[in-house]
Amino acid sequence: MIAAAVPQRLAAPAPGWTDAADFVVIGSGVAGLTAALRLRSIGSVLVVTKDVIASGSTQWAQGGIAAAMGPGDTPEDHLQDTLVAGAGLCDVEAVRTLVTEGPAAVQELIDLGARFDESAAGVLSLTREGGHHRNRIAHAGGDATGAEIERALVAAVTRADDIRIIEHALVLDLLKAADGAVAGVTLHVMGEGQLDGVGAIRARAVILASGGMGQIYAATTNPSVSTGDGMALALRAGAKVRDLEFVQFHPTVLWLGKSAKGQQPLVSEAVRGEGAVLVDHEGKRFMQGQHEMADLAPRDIVAKAIMRQMLASGKDHMLLDARHFGDEKWRVRFPTILASCRSHGIDPVRELIPVAPACHYSSGGVWTDLHGRTSIPGLYACGEVACTGVHGANRLASNSLLEGLVFARRIAVLLEQELPEFREPIADDRVPGLTDADVVPELQRVMTMGAGVIRSAPGLTEAAAALAKLIEQTPGEPGTPAWEATNLVTVGSALIAAAYAREESRGSHWREDHPDRDDSAWLGGLDITLAGQNDAARPVTAFARRDFPSDAETRNHG
Repeated sequence: MIAAAVPQRLAAPAPGWTDAADFVVIGSGVAGLTAALRLRSIGSVLVVTKDVIASGSTQWAQGGIAAAMGPGDTPEDHLQDTLVAGAGLCDVEAVRTLVTEGPAAVQELIDLGARFDESAAGVLSLTREGGHHRNRIAHAGGDATGAEIERALVAAVTRADDIRIIEHALVLDLLKAADGAVAGVTLHVMGEGQLDGVGAIRARAVILASGGMGQIYAATTNPSVSTGDGMALALRAGAKVRDLEFVQFHPTVLWLGKSAKGQQPLVSEAVRGEGAVLVDHEGKRFMQGQHEMADLAPRDIVAKAIMRQMLASGKDHMLLDARHFGDEKWRVRFPTILASCRSHGIDPVRELIPVAPACHYSSGGVWTDLHGRTSIPGLYACGEVACTGVHGANRLASNSLLEGLVFARRIAVLLEQELPEFREPIADDRVPGLTDADVVPELQRVMTMGAGVIRSAPGLTEAAAALAKLIEQTPGEPGTPAWEATNLVTVGSALIAAAYAREESRGSHWREDHPDRDDSAWLGGLDITLAGQNDAARPVTAFARRDFPSDAETRNHG
């Protein structure tokens, strides 16, 4: 397979201004804002976000946040469901951390002002989603949980006079000291706010909370800002990135036709949790017999089942039947989804909902330990950009918001105990590069066809060769479109190589030429770095196998 060469750093003007903060937090979703609020008691905090502070993926989360807070539920039950969904690749200690610290983290959100739906008796109204054997999903506004969490966090951050915010800013690359540790970041403020152009911010620590990379695919539930910037920045800096092949395709995304591109409306798993069922075009249910939980099976199982039905029937979507809910349940429990469907000419009260899988979440990302440390001193990561080991090969529904909360809190606890010193940045002598912004539509087509839900060696090889040609195109001028395009091809190239290397099917990684799960060879992850950091030529993606310990618990419940 051709390994695409990607830039060692982004070509950009020299910084025209400088600033400093103890902590630079990149991203303003649940992970970034939680980190900012916790870090303000330790030192000065600067939050950098690509759009306005309330934008990003958190606000789009419909289903809810999972935590063992209901009667009869326990963290151990939550752990077992997470391990099963993760298909043998979860880090058990990371999952145990998530499920044991999760209830307190959710309660902290409530204390901060987040208003979750409650029963008439005044207790949390908990529901169920795919892969969960208990009702443990807290939700807000019926199906607007992410928006409510983001509202509460934004309100708290904007009330905090000691947290500075730079909106409409794209972080470019890390500044590093002579010993390889983080010294700060370079960024570009896109003509908004008090600062303008490229600048440099020195920091004791940088916290990546920049979200995912869904825009590498033609159809995704991710917003337009999800261009893999944090993962690409980390790769260029020499950080270890883990398990990028495990891209979760949400099984029920509203199908808007063959020509639909970009962010697509999500039909939450909670709809199936309330009793909706998947049917083919003849009205026949097809999840029964596929998994013991049928329509509530983990997401990878459901997405694969839908794809199989599509391939067998020649149809480009399947159908979700929730007509039996009636008008009132749709209006009260799922008002956002109801409005979205109707805005696209579909009335789910009376009609079947056309759905198809689309890119939703990256289970892999920048490797971290249980305290958010990456492989680069001074660089920390939390939320979707990170790979904490919680999700394994397939994220359990509604664990993502919880992961952002729990691990952002742990980073703050760690930094309070071991605060790094300010370091002097050295000149960056890495070879700069840039990708033409016009390649993005073709990149999305290539990734969807060659590295989408169904993969194979020939398809991945063809995709890698296509990306290599796109990278070689004459770049335009430095600017946000070209920087984002460069980040997309960097992350796309790494993902393709990881998917090619893993010769098995597991969780959300489906190789049709290796259809079986192979624990004897692949009960472990892939660590991804960029080779040739000091070479004159641009680096190529390189891989080293990293095996998990032979953990009986993971094996038994994977």
